[in-house]
Amino acid sequence: MASVYVTRMLPPEPLDALRRCHAVEINPHDRALTREELLREVRGRDAVITLLTDTIDGPVLDAAGPRCRIFANYAVGFDNFDVDAATARGVILTNTPGVLDEATATHAWALLLSAARRIPETDRFLRSGAWTGWGPLQFLGRDVDRTTLGVAGLGRIGKAFAAKARAFDMRVIYHDLRPSPDFERACGATFVDKATLLRESDFLSLHLPLLPSTRHFIGAAELAAMKPTAVLVNTGRGPLVDEKALVAALRDGVIWGAGLDVFEEEPRLAPGLEALDNVVIVPHTASATFRTRQAMGMTAVDNVLRVLAGDPPLTCVNPAVLR
Repeated sequence: MASVYVTRMLPPEPLDALRRCHAVEINPHDRALTREELLREVRGRDAVITLLTDTIDGPVLDAAGPRCRIFANYAVGFDNFDVDAATARGVILTNTPGVLDEATATHAWALLLSAARRIPETDRFLRSGAWTGWGPLQFLGRDVDRTTLGVAGLGRIGKAFAAKARAFDMRVIYHDLRPSPDFERACGATFVDKATLLRESDFLSLHLPLLPSTRHFIGAAELAAMKPTAVLVNTGRGPLVDEKALVAALRDGVIWGAGLDVFEEEPRLAPGLEALDNVVIVPHTASATFRTRQAMGMTAVDNVLRVLAGDPPLTCVNPAVLR
């Protein structure tokens, strides 16, 4: 029976499946492990299930030692992994793609619609007791129907998000490393360069991976290039956006609004962000549905069970280690 460490409590069904086969120990705290705790807890393990809040680099891999065969991320992203360091040590890394596409895409739409129609702002206003009755100029928002939707990043989530635009009869433009003719035919979308994406989008949603080339994909210059009526949505990774520049842009009316699920230095927010009424902010909950979080857990557990049984994992992010 192998020793498996889980760095944060997960839904019960995946953990039960793991316990039936192996000895499982779980972080007992409802918080991310400190660096010192992570280094200590990975020692002597055969496998570790991690979160994006766990930085898995050379020192952590060395602390785990040669006995540890897999670090399985409970996330589709894996920018917390030093892939080269793990591959050099023969350690398998996995993630959970596919199972959270629709939940994240729907969540991006929830942020878009909430920002466009000022839902959190009006909810707070009504609850405060300040409302004295209907008025024709109260809390005017932005129309969504028959506007231009911009999508940055056409991976699985970006495609799922863009496909839902048909419900609002929107024109869809997108930017990625290369065009996708099949997607264009299916959704009537148009490939554009970044400058056109910024200039023409009424709503711009970010679905890019976090890479050195995409860090601060949206900064002060990009915000200035957008329409003053535009809404920016980010459910990708916080550092895709220069958050301080976004605060200034929202405060000064450079763009009209934003909806954010992720932040540049989680869990901290850029100073002044929380005071703005024209931004919807939620605590990284894009995948937070019962079905999705359970499916993420089962994918991570299946990867661990397969590797410990001597089989290749389902979703390896460093396939060179399997050769």
